[in-house]
Parts: sequence; C-alpha cells; structure tokens
Amino acid sequence: MNLFEKEALVKQKAEELEHASPEAILQYAVETFPNITFACSFGAEDVVLVDMLQKISPETDIFYLDTDFHFKETYETRDRMVEKYNLKFVEARTLITPEQQAEQYGDELWKSDPNQCCSIRKVQPLTEILSHYDAWITGIRRDQAPTRANSKKIEYDVKFGLIKFNPIAHWTSEDVWKYIRDNDIIYNPLHDNYYPSIGCEHCTRQVMPGEDPRAGRWAGNEKTECGLHK
Repeated sequence: MNLFEKEALVKQKAEELEHASPEAILQYAVETFPNITFACSFGAEDVVLVDMLQKISPETDIFYLDTDFHFKETYETRDRMVEKYNLKFVEARTLITPEQQAEQYGDELWKSDPNQCCSIRKVQPLTEILSHYDAWITGIRRDQAPTRANSKKIEYDVKFGLIKFNPIAHWTSEDVWKYIRDNDIIYNPLHDNYYPSIGCEHCTRQVMPGEDPRAGRWAGNEKTECGLHK
C-alpha cells in the first residue's frame, strides 16, 4: 500500500471508526494491517489493550521501550503479564548504555536536557522498531493532555510514516479503570500510590489530588511529551 492509498484509507475510515468500540477498531487494524505492532508502556491504558489484543489477535507483536530507567514496579508488571498471557514482549532499546550516555552528555541528562534524554532512550529506538511495521497501535486518550485532544481513532502518523490506531482515544480514565476492574487486569501498583501517568523513574513524581494527571511527568520543565506522539 503506497502513501496515497494509506492517506485515502485514513480519510475514509477515521469518521467511520469514530464511534466504533475499541475491540472493533483493533479487529479492523489487525485484519487490514497484518504487519502491525502495539506500543506498550505498561500503564493502565496499555494493559487494557494488551488484554483486548490477546483476545482478538494474540499473535500481534507487542513491544516496549526499555529506557533502563523504568521503575522496578514497571518491570514487575511486565513480568506478571508475560506469565499471565504467556506472551513475549519485543524489547526496543537504545544502543547507548546509561554509563555511555553520562560520559557523552554528562550525568543526569534527564535534568539538564530532558528532550535529549528522551530522544536517545525513547524516540531513536522507537523510530528503529517502527521502521519494520506498516502500522502501530497506541493507548493515548484525548483527555490525557491538550496535545492529545484532537487524536483520531485512526490517523496517518507523519512523524513515522505509518498508520496509527488509537482505539481508546475517546475513553475517560473511569472507562479504563472500569475495564481493569471488570476483567481483573494486571496493572502497575504505582497507580494506587498517586502515579496516574508513569514514565521513567527519574522524570516521574507522584500527583496529588487536584493536580493535573500528567503534572508528575517532567515536573519543573515545560516539557509535556516525550516525543513519541506529535
């Protein structure tokens, strides 16, 4: 499928899929793009989509970005999901070790230049792994941040040159947690300790009642996104 055909498909399907269920969108995605992958960060939204995918298309690749800086609870959540679903996550990581990064860019790059740190440990390995696929699936939701408010259920990702599916874009946090409760889904225990959005350990803090749910990401910086999503 060439670029023109992909853009035409997106234009045709975006409105059609707007009111479709997440399961219906996933079904369409995996049938239309067999060479598709799901980007999992082991947050609440993503464990929901892992569960849905295991019921719809268990052979679909699921990858995660190992930044070397995740919370231990995040790695433990990964391991529990591997055991429950008997699946193998595809690991994507930068070739630069934390030690090499410190030597080249200085200690604690996440403090001095968080954009550079995210570029090295997230964007570059993401770009590499997505180069092997025709489409990808994410767990972003419109009410997570102003930068995500206009996300479509299906869109053309100009940054990576792929079709991008956001099956739960219209869901609220309450919708996510209802699915987790109703289906007894494994989730990161940090969510129970005031961590609504979980990234790397160095750049994520607790969010107190009344704060914006993403206030704990890159606190003290104007940065609101790691660069994976436009």
